[in-house]
Amino acid sequence: MTRKMLGALGLGAVLAMTAMAAGAQTAPAAPKNDYAKPETWLCRPDKATDNYCNVDLSTTIVKGDGSETTEAYKADPKAPIDCFYVYPTVSNDPGIISGMTPTAAEINVVKAQFARLGTKCRLYAPMYRQFTLTALRAAQSGHPMPGGRPTTGYDDVVDAWNYYLAHDNNGRGVVLVGHSQGSGVLTQLISKEIDGKPVEKKVISAVLMGTRLPIDKGKDTGLFKDFPLCRSASQTQCAIAYSSFRDTIPPPENSLFGKAPSDSQIAACANPAALGGGKADLHAYLSNGAQITNSGAQSTWVKDKPNPKTPFVSTPGLLTGECVQKNGFSYLEVHVNAVPADPRTDDIAGDVVQGGKVNAAWGLHLIDANLVMGNLVDVVGAEGKAWLAKAKK
Repeated sequence: MTRKMLGALGLGAVLAMTAMAAGAQTAPAAPKNDYAKPETWLCRPDKATDNYCNVDLSTTIVKGDGSETTEAYKADPKAPIDCFYVYPTVSNDPGIISGMTPTAAEINVVKAQFARLGTKCRLYAPMYRQFTLTALRAAQSGHPMPGGRPTTGYDDVVDAWNYYLAHDNNGRGVVLVGHSQGSGVLTQLISKEIDGKPVEKKVISAVLMGTRLPIDKGKDTGLFKDFPLCRSASQTQCAIAYSSFRDTIPPPENSLFGKAPSDSQIAACANPAALGGGKADLHAYLSNGAQITNSGAQSTWVKDKPNPKTPFVSTPGLLTGECVQKNGFSYLEVHVNAVPADPRTDDIAGDVVQGGKVNAAWGLHLIDANLVMGNLVDVVGAEGKAWLAKAKK
């Protein structure tokens, strides 16, 4: 693996490579998964049971004045394009490599980061044997767990991707979607299996969240040659990549996000709310209850009013975002438009909190996807239409 590619990976994937390096040469290759079996997928259009993208995504829209309306959700079973998702580091399995049995962790992250794209895409999300949170915590503590193979998760995703291409794609356009470790795996997949190869014509775009995809300074390409940064929603065969930080807590020097591996490059930042640049409202879909505030000062979305019953809440006008370059970092800077006079909450949660303190190095990594999910739905829909129009010519 090249230095450029290693620098593009999410933190979980970087630590996976580091923690497993000692045992990589002796650990045997894991038996291949059979992606013809429905149980190896979290989501597939034809999966009748345990399809974890078939979930309640209803949302309460909470305006600044405290008024609320409910937004229903319905997937499009005849969506004209596909989306293929690789999830982030979520497994709490005890080993260094996760098993293939879905737990609440995988089910919940699909709900938060991917299922809503079902209004625009047929949804495919394979299980894969990822580097676990258990191993991540051990690596961060200075006591990495021995064993495992750095390529196991990647090999699984390659097999799932190849199965999808052979049995499901049928010439359809597909959007690749990943976060953190998932983005790292997709970065490798694009670099090794897609970029510069005939199959790239099928890829509408790559949405790589919570990563630091390197691009050359002054250009929109870098690690990828045929997938420049997306600069408009009508552009196809392009990449959307970013990591998010609060404007009040910028990335510290030790952050692995927002900085490219060499001085001739920067970390890619394409804001899904404003691909052409500038500041724009973020159409967030936040988990109800869990993402209200870090401080505990207000435990409801609206002061003196019980929380709604829907699994998600959207807060129009509360959040804005802009891709910025500051102090050697390039990232999506998120601003909370607090209005103390109105009854709606003036903050959201999403920081990594350790020992009661915010770990600034992670930024808003936990909610990279939630912050712009509505914007991504719109972009994927527009890109899909553009791709289909080109395909008909």
